[in-house]
Amino acid sequence: MTDTIPACYNIFKVNPNQFWKTDKVLKTELPILAIQIAFVAVLSCLFSIIYKPLHQTHLISQISVGFLLTQPLLGRFTEIFEFIFPVNGVVNVEVLSHIGLIYYAFLSGLEMDLNTILNVKKKAASIAIAGIVFPVLVAPCLYALFRKVYGHIMMFPLEESTYNAYILWTLILTVTGFPVVAHTLSELKLLYTGLGKTALTTAMISDTYGWILFTLFIPFSINGKGAIYTVLCTIIFVVVCIFVVRPLIQWFIDRKADKDEWNDNQLLFIIMGVLACSCISDFLGAHAIVGAFVFGLILPHGKFAEMVMSISDDFVGGFLVPLFFTGTGMRLMLTAIFSQESWPFTIVIILLLCALKILSTLFVTCFFGMRIRDGLTLGLILNNKGVMALIMLNIAWDSKIFFVPTYAVITSAVLLMTIIVSPVINVVYKPRQRFEQNKLKTIQKLRVDVELRFIACVHNTRQAASMVNIIECFNAMRVSPVHVFALYLVELTGRVAALVVAHIGKPRSQLGEQNLTRSQEELESIHNTFDALGEAYDAIRVETLNVVSAYKIIHEDIYHSADEKHTSLILLPFHKQLTLEGTLEVTNVVHKDINQNVMQGAPCSVGIFVDRDFGLVSKMNLHIRVVFVGGPDDREALAIAWRMAGRPGTQLSVVRILLLGEAAKVDASVPDEAQGILSAVIDTDKQKELDEEYVSTFRLTAVNNNDSISYSEIDVHSGEDITTVLNEIEKIGCDIYIVGQGNCRNSKVFSNLLEWCECLELGVIGDILVSNNFGSRSSVLVVQQYGYGGMVFGYNLNQKATNKGTFESVV
Repeated sequence: MTDTIPACYNIFKVNPNQFWKTDKVLKTELPILAIQIAFVAVLSCLFSIIYKPLHQTHLISQISVGFLLTQPLLGRFTEIFEFIFPVNGVVNVEVLSHIGLIYYAFLSGLEMDLNTILNVKKKAASIAIAGIVFPVLVAPCLYALFRKVYGHIMMFPLEESTYNAYILWTLILTVTGFPVVAHTLSELKLLYTGLGKTALTTAMISDTYGWILFTLFIPFSINGKGAIYTVLCTIIFVVVCIFVVRPLIQWFIDRKADKDEWNDNQLLFIIMGVLACSCISDFLGAHAIVGAFVFGLILPHGKFAEMVMSISDDFVGGFLVPLFFTGTGMRLMLTAIFSQESWPFTIVIILLLCALKILSTLFVTCFFGMRIRDGLTLGLILNNKGVMALIMLNIAWDSKIFFVPTYAVITSAVLLMTIIVSPVINVVYKPRQRFEQNKLKTIQKLRVDVELRFIACVHNTRQAASMVNIIECFNAMRVSPVHVFALYLVELTGRVAALVVAHIGKPRSQLGEQNLTRSQEELESIHNTFDALGEAYDAIRVETLNVVSAYKIIHEDIYHSADEKHTSLILLPFHKQLTLEGTLEVTNVVHKDINQNVMQGAPCSVGIFVDRDFGLVSKMNLHIRVVFVGGPDDREALAIAWRMAGRPGTQLSVVRILLLGEAAKVDASVPDEAQGILSAVIDTDKQKELDEEYVSTFRLTAVNNNDSISYSEIDVHSGEDITTVLNEIEKIGCDIYIVGQGNCRNSKVFSNLLEWCECLELGVIGDILVSNNFGSRSSVLVVQQYGYGGMVFGYNLNQKATNKGTFESVV
């Protein structure tokens, strides 16, 4: 059986006097290589789609392609296997895959942040060290136990017991894949929680230690006793790169990036340094990826790193690297595990291998006072293995340090560690359901003497300035302070780890980091904007954070940030901004989708702020108007306005619209709207009682004791009366309207008007006030109260486009 797994291939040379020693490359070699790349790339994408519900990484998908070609599966069909991977095409795909591996190591180094590594905190460093020390002590014992349990089988013999086998077995179990951890945290929406930040920093430190151990010990398995010279030379090479080459390259790249003088030739010159450093480290006796990783590590982060990754990541990660990981899967022969009688004991050893880093992490986290559940989750996350473990496995295979049984056992353990992380965390930690059991978090139910905590989401500096203007109106005082968490939302467009590293902490005060990326420059400007707010008001605390995620699921990161920060309100920017002509125009239609997604399941109240030059309004003479119809959203809007009215110089006028006659009829065709977090059935009579109670309290407490607060009522009998009333109110004028979104209204009038709404997330009243045809110059804050289910935005979407002109004529 072992004869069917050759270690070498016989390649016959033809055309010995020509440059290409093989047959005609374009006719024989290239078509085979194209088929192999296409096969791996297509199936990798297919497996990624299949594994997506389980939140598995691309690495697992790529290994699955290779495992599909093993003997029990497609490998037993000789014709199919030889068509995809013929003998004369193996060498080419091996060379190409290792080139991809070199550039993958370069990108891994490029996404690592030396500042974070050098300034690591004690907690993260302790967890990372424990995750290495404990496996180093226990793993050799498990290897000896495995050899004793497995025995000697002629079909699958074990390798000789050597110190190289012990070293590689141990090193494989100590490493943590930082890019894989970043991807897992992003998929599970734990990236911006306290646990996620700890896991991310710890994974970066652990991955760095893994590279150090790889550099120091792998040469011994390759070069034997002469490895001491290899290690010394490699250390000298790394020191020269960091302290001599790095300043020169950084000066050159910073100067070019600042002036945007890059051209293809200069970029090619820099990129060729990857192969040069790889050749040097390989010549010194270390692995070629060490040089590539060091070269990526010494290059400056910022615009250059972003440009290099955007150019090369898709090709390297999508086409070249999968070829390498596919080869790992092709070597995995599970029959070697189950072919012997003591296979249950082998399975137990595999499980013990998976538990080493979990147990060490759990012990250290308990020492730091973390909960057992958090420690277990952190241990699972750090158990993710990445490319480093697979490289060590391939070194052990190619050097014949591991034979088939050992390779199968340790590879199975590595894959099992990575596969089970996401499903187990979803069961144990349940990050997506945690906020559902929290108490109501609304402005209405918040005591006046309690700190108001809310999240302000922004996409750019202009929106940050708008948020600052509205935050100033919340009447922050020492007895009623305001704590603002500003979230800068960044779209995930490349490698998760690279973007996350770029946004760990503030980019300010980083010496030698003058050419920040566009998103880092935006973050710096947003920091300054919100920091100025915190410095101007003693009762306002500000924390500026950033969220890097795909726009389709970024609302889940906002959910978890709001849940962790215990906020009562999420402020969102409108997807349109004011132009010089005084009209609102769409800036990014995707921002509208984000707002709708947030409103459908937020763990607290939500407000959408439509800014019409609100910053030019004098806050010492601010006029707020609330249009109150009824329902929880309108009560929340009134609660916010009531709080703002306590600010000196603020005038508040509340206009209550009373629905009478035809306007008060309930629309029986409207489905139950209890589809949200609390699944509360909306009782119309009960809501009316709550409205009367809250309005009476407001009139008794506020209107009768404050001359700057007024209250009036207007009767409405039909849908046309609503637009007439709003036009009459607009003639009086105000600086900002605060209205409820009104998703719980089930009157027939509002159901009919909803059909003509262009922006369903604003509700009927908000959509009319924001419409360009309405002609208002006032800003608008639309509020949705938490606790009664999110808005179902699929309602009447087909009619919206065709009826837009009719709606404008109604306005």
